[in-house]
Parts: sequence; structure tokens; C-alpha cells
Amino acid sequence: MSELLPGLASVKENIEKAARRAGRDPACVELVAVSKTHPPEAIREAMECGHLLFGESRVQEARLKIPLLPERARWHFIGHLQRNKVRQALPLFELFHGIDSVQIARDMDRTGRELGLHPRILLEVNMAGESSKFGFTPEAVRRDLEEMLTLERVQVDGLMTIAPLAPEAEASRRFFAELWDLRDELQAAAGVSLKHLSMGMSQDYVVAVEEGATLVRVGTAVFGARGKTAEGE
Repeated sequence: MSELLPGLASVKENIEKAARRAGRDPACVELVAVSKTHPPEAIREAMECGHLLFGESRVQEARLKIPLLPERARWHFIGHLQRNKVRQALPLFELFHGIDSVQIARDMDRTGRELGLHPRILLEVNMAGESSKFGFTPEAVRRDLEEMLTLERVQVDGLMTIAPLAPEAEASRRFFAELWDLRDELQAAAGVSLKHLSMGMSQDYVVAVEEGATLVRVGTAVFGARGKTAEGE
């Protein structure tokens, strides 16, 4: 049996149980297995176990790894996207989780036109107001969403947040619940569907699922401790 399978299976089982406790269909929640700093061999092993969706946060590392893996793998970008990496990143990823400014969305729109691509994005919201984290404030996303919805190439698919690190997962619940409420408010105000909520990591993904996450970003609980950061990032 694969050494990776128990961790992957456990996370998926926990997601299913959390969804059912909340009266949700488990099929509405996708696991983004965070593969950053892990070698292609580990990702290939997860694929052999039936998992296809992975998350990377460093463009240069992803550019090296993705061509080495089967084309059926799906890739989400879950980190802070720098403006000078937009052109490299757009062809690699089907969804970008951490878009945190109007300017980066404009850059993606312009580059998408040039490359013939339609980038899908989630807007990162700093629900706790932490100075150490990127993201829109709730007030800023209320103000700026309308402009981003007018971009021709970029599609806003939802919101993303990272809860403050805390000893207990329960401490994250209020931030996840508040993101859900903000999403509902923005949908009603703008008359659009923001179907995805990306929230929850290894320490709090169960709580996130209970509070409405459609995407959870889990690395350590799936792959174990991270390897060394790839050079060049």
C-alpha cells in the first residue's frame, strides 16, 4: 500500500464527515492537495491513489514540476501572485486563489487577452485584518468588486481567506462564517454567482467545511512535512 494513501484517505474522510454534519453534499467540497516543495514523485503517488487536484504557490517551482507530471493533473495557484510572474503563471493554472488587488486582476486581464486565456480568480479577503497577510479588507472588496466584474477576460469565481494561526481549529470558525456572510452580501449586491469559498488548511479544514468551504487547501496532512523551498523563489 502507498505510504501516502492513509493521509490522503483520512483527509477525504474527514471532509466527507464534516460536510454531512453541516447538512452539505460532500461532493460540493474539493480538496486542493498542497504540493508546494514536494517532489513530482509524491504528486504522482497521490495521482495513483486517485487524486488529481494540486496547489502550488511558487511559479518557478510549478514551471519545473508540472511538465513532469501527467496532463490529467489539475493545478491551482494558492500563493501571492507577483505582477512580474503573471505571464508565466496564466498558462499553468486553472484557478488562482489569492488575488489581492485590482491591479493584479487588471494585469491578468490584459495578459489573458494577449495569450488567448480566460483566468479564473478568487479574491483573497483578510478577514482578521492581520498586517502580516495579503488580501482585501472586507470594505475594499465591497468597493472594488464591481470594477473586477467588468474585466473582459478575468472571471471572479469567489472568495478566499486564511484564518489566523491559533492553537485550536475552533478559533477559525468565526472568520470562515464571516467570509460566507460577505460572499452572500456581495452576490446579492452585484447580482452575480460567487460559487467558491476557499478556506481551511491542515489545522482547520474540518471547521472550514462545516462553515461552507468549497475548496480546502491541505498539504501537511496529505504529504507530511514540507521539503526545502525550490531555488529561485
